[in-house]
Amino acid sequence: MKVLQALGIVLALMLLAYVGVKVPGGRTLFGVVLPYLGFAVFIIFFIVKVMDWAKSPVPFRIPTTSGQANSLPWIKQNKLDCPSTTSGVIGRMLLEVLLFRTLFKNTRAEIHEGPKLAYGTSKFLWLFGLLFHYSFLTILLRHMRLFTDPVPGFVHALEFADGFMQVGVPTLYQTDIVFLGALTFLLLRRMILPYMRYITLQSDYFPLVLLLGIGITGVLMRYVVRVDVIGIKMLSHGLVTGKPLIADSITGIFFIHLFLITVLLAYFPFSKLMHMGGVFLSPTRNLANNSRMKRHVNPWNDPSIKPHSYAGYEDDFRDFMVEAGLPVEKEPEPKPAEEDAPAEGETKSES
Repeated sequence: MKVLQALGIVLALMLLAYVGVKVPGGRTLFGVVLPYLGFAVFIIFFIVKVMDWAKSPVPFRIPTTSGQANSLPWIKQNKLDCPSTTSGVIGRMLLEVLLFRTLFKNTRAEIHEGPKLAYGTSKFLWLFGLLFHYSFLTILLRHMRLFTDPVPGFVHALEFADGFMQVGVPTLYQTDIVFLGALTFLLLRRMILPYMRYITLQSDYFPLVLLLGIGITGVLMRYVVRVDVIGIKMLSHGLVTGKPLIADSITGIFFIHLFLITVLLAYFPFSKLMHMGGVFLSPTRNLANNSRMKRHVNPWNDPSIKPHSYAGYEDDFRDFMVEAGLPVEKEPEPKPAEEDAPAEGETKSES
């Protein structure tokens, strides 16, 4: 039901763009006004979100570690999984951003008969996640040919490498197939696996379906439906230079493709896709694990509040802790013995 709802929303957006460009002023709205608005929302709220995260206080070192920390000289430290220096943190972040190293080491847990808990590899998720991100990046860089004049040399080299197999006319780009295949895998994984389907929200399905809609309309324009490439380049280049010009030969499928991209840009800062910027500000990744080498004091501590050590806490409540059966580091001092009471019928002699 959740994926059908996401699919229905994307189809409604496509229908809105297809019908909207047919009304007076619709081509200007969907070809110029909304793209500018979507890009502005993306830039402004992306910066706002990142700045808000940057201002969040992180007074203590809380890096996630999965290796040997810096300890005794004769114990080998894992400098990437448990970095204690800035260079180690940079190396860890590069592996995280470029190769998804944490996802590569991810494991899944399953309960079998017995019951027995078994751990298995999850390399397919890492592989298709990596393929999706790098194919998406390649497609974005290839699209620079629509926004630049002259086209940068590296874009020509990238196009040649992406279509080196020269399958068909026009040239089939391998990243187009990889992009759609990886997206399909990530979507089916959430739909088929019971535990993933249980924790997946509609907000998880929507960006996947939206990206599939963008990819499918883009593939249709390149390989199936004839479009005016020159007119599209004129509009794209005009959007960058501030002088957009919409040719009459541009058909509806391009406006559908462009509107879906606009929706993605506007939706991006408010979704989980913001992990693109958040990964650099995650204290579990960008901090060195040097708590044993350096004392870190919370700079936000109120100077008027005096620290209360555990020893002081135990001094105040030791008797209550012993009475409750809680362990204490120091046993309570014995109480002074009380004077013996006089026996019945006896009185104390007067001095």
